Amino acid sequence: MYRFLFSSKWLGYFVLAAVFATGCVLLGRWQMDRRAETLAEINRVVTNYSAAPVPFSQVKNQFTSLDPEREWTQVELRGSYDLAGERVVRNRPLNGQPGYEVVVPFRLTTGDAVVIDRGWLPIGNKTPGHPDTIPAPPSGQVTVVARLKASEPNLDRGSVEGQLASIDLPTYASELPFPIATGAYGQLASETPSVHDMPAPFPKPETDEGTHLSYSLQWFAFGVLMFIGFGYAARQQARNAALDAEEDEEDEIIAAGGLPKRRAPAPRKNKRPTAEDEEDAILDAQGY
Repeated sequence: MYRFLFSSKWLGYFVLAAVFATGCVLLGRWQMDRRAETLAEINRVVTNYSAAPVPFSQVKNQFTSLDPEREWTQVELRGSYDLAGERVVRNRPLNGQPGYEVVVPFRLTTGDAVVIDRGWLPIGNKTPGHPDTIPAPPSGQVTVVARLKASEPNLDRGSVEGQLASIDLPTYASELPFPIATGAYGQLASETPSVHDMPAPFPKPETDEGTHLSYSLQWFAFGVLMFIGFGYAARQQARNAALDAEEDEEDEIIAAGGLPKRRAPAPRKNKRPTAEDEEDAILDAQGY
């Protein structure tokens, strides 16, 4: 009955179904991998973001090469800002609004220097391509609590003087007259003493895993449904072939002068007789 499945046509259908299902599985696994990355990021945020700050001496090596598991770790730093090295980072949206971020070198009392991202500024109205004002950091000795973030890639984009295309620390370091750590920078959490005018603080990272799981399950379901559809089509083809064969058999019998097979009538559903039916039955019983 299902020998037609070995025809070139149906083998081609099967190959197409297999290719489609394989693609669905790959897309589903891709979504699962993205979910795993998102869950790992959420775990880092939950573990490190609000944990007690650690001294710079304990994580000094992280500013040289940041372990991804230490991202968002709060670090306490003591020293002073080098305002001459301040830069504005372009194209930094926040809550859907375009703007900038302000980065400033921070020279520690130990002699080391790191970069602190002090916050976000909206696009200015006075001079195109520049914020209207850049709030100055506190002067003198400052205690800073900042969260570790990895150096960003070099975008290979030009920028005007005093601005950066990204927080690419090696590029930033090449513009400064003193060395800075180029593996990680600090995203400002607090400053002591504080100043009145400040860039907008950064919001806490999202801890919602999103729709990756539902999307992955949908892709897996599409792959299964493809084979279910293939099986249904094959079953319909087999039924149609059986009906065609029966009709051909009847045609052959008629052509040979015989009578076609009488098909059994479909069983009638039991239904309540009408008044006319009851009257006819009475008349039949009386011989009319």
